[in-house]
Amino acid sequence: MTGTQLALLVVSLLTAAVNVGIAAADLAGARFVLVNSAEVGVPRSWLPWLAALKLAGAAGLLLSLFDAAPRLLGAAAACGLVLLYLGALAFHLRARVLYNLAFPGFYLATAVASLALTMSS
Repeated sequence: MTGTQLALLVVSLLTAAVNVGIAAADLAGARFVLVNSAEVGVPRSWLPWLAALKLAGAAGLLLSLFDAAPRLLGAAAACGLVLLYLGALAFHLRARVLYNLAFPGFYLATAVASLALTMSS
């Protein structure tokens, strides 16, 4: 396994794990999720749909790690997550909720790293 392949594995697993975790919080209606989404203007009815997008992205990244799956699947999944978190950052900036911008920023960074490594492998 090359260094790039190892980095892809580690970053994809990390990205998938954090997205499964936050999707679970979305679906469970965790207090911090409800407070944050209300603060930035995301309707509560969107949370299951956003969770589904996060889970789809995580699944695509995980499936792309298998030899039989095309790398394009991982690239599409990572690209979808990048777009999702760019939207999250936009909602935070629009609402001027900057104190917790690091959270969507971190999720975006993992998605961007996954996309970059998928494209380079």
